[in-house]
Amino acid sequence: MSTSSVLFTPTRVAGLEVPHRVVMAPMTRARSTQPGDSPNAMNARYYAQRASAALIVTEASQISPQGKGYSFTPGIYSAEQVAGWRLVTKAVHAAGGRIFLQLWHVGRMSHPDFHSGELPVAPSAVPFEGKIWKVDPATGVGAMVDSPTPRALTRDEIKNIIADFRRGARNAIDAGFDGVEIHGANGYLIDQFLRTTSNIRTDEYGGSRENRLRFLKELVDAVVDEVGADRTAIRLAPFLTARGMACPDILPTMLAATEYLQDRGIAYLHLVEADWDDAPQFTEEFRQAIRARFTRPIIVAGKYDKTRAEWVLSKGYADLVAFGRSFVANPDLPLRLARNLPLAAFDGSTLFGGSERGYSDYPSWSDTNQAEASAELAADFWPVAFQFR
Repeated sequence: MSTSSVLFTPTRVAGLEVPHRVVMAPMTRARSTQPGDSPNAMNARYYAQRASAALIVTEASQISPQGKGYSFTPGIYSAEQVAGWRLVTKAVHAAGGRIFLQLWHVGRMSHPDFHSGELPVAPSAVPFEGKIWKVDPATGVGAMVDSPTPRALTRDEIKNIIADFRRGARNAIDAGFDGVEIHGANGYLIDQFLRTTSNIRTDEYGGSRENRLRFLKELVDAVVDEVGADRTAIRLAPFLTARGMACPDILPTMLAATEYLQDRGIAYLHLVEADWDDAPQFTEEFRQAIRARFTRPIIVAGKYDKTRAEWVLSKGYADLVAFGRSFVANPDLPLRLARNLPLAAFDGSTLFGGSERGYSDYPSWSDTNQAEASAELAADFWPVAFQFR
């Protein structure tokens, strides 16, 4: 196949040669084995089906029991969880893919039911509007429920969380992942430290911009020290305003963070754009400011289609584009985008929890065309030898 689309040109990210620039974005699916929040064979099938992505970033995985904020989300702190994730990485690598694990601590976006009745933790005990998905143990039915006002972390607890991220990164590499992406976006713990609306601390972790950046820097330092800069990435959400996160100083704070991340030489920077209808615009001026400060690969995500993806790549504002809902519904999304094939619709009612339905039962391109399509995909998108570590 010949195409002039930059979306289907090869590039390099995290030390890996990739044949195109269509990334699978992290999306919470809440289908881990209970009890224990361990990944399973169904998860392995789901991710292996999508191994034609330039890079898969898994759903967020809590680095400790304290980091959990939604029912049935997977963890990366127990031996059973590591073994479960190893099923996933083996399946993805066997299918020719590359995969990073997203490391997660939700902070205040949680509920006492996950913590033996104890409050969720945060930089500060600040009330906010935020909901999490929680299954009622009596009925087995999941629903969005309010998060309470959290309690403030102590300094010792902050150090312990950084150690948990370090341990989670090591566990991910031991489970066979090609690297880890730190979840610093969407109003979760790292994001909470960055913003004046959620962080009103008066110690070295709050107040000034430098202090609000301290947690992110110490955490990234720990992960880089443990697994290497080329296996470490981070996701940030500069324009998020929901969940009590409308901080007036966040854009300069994000630019300062970007300069630090450039100096650390991390594998890539993943920028998530607010994707609801009335969200603040991710301005072109800010894209230019980020690009000027970060010369390593940038991934962007947020309601992208093929046209928008080609625009952002052609402008040089990003190097790869992540797709979420469309990759859920179309396991062979790179092929469909490259061939301008119809895209299947995403069923939002099956997003969280459940079975294979709405998860690993989305079909690839029609059975009639699949053999031919697979051969074409192999010829078009796999021209290089890939390295797995």
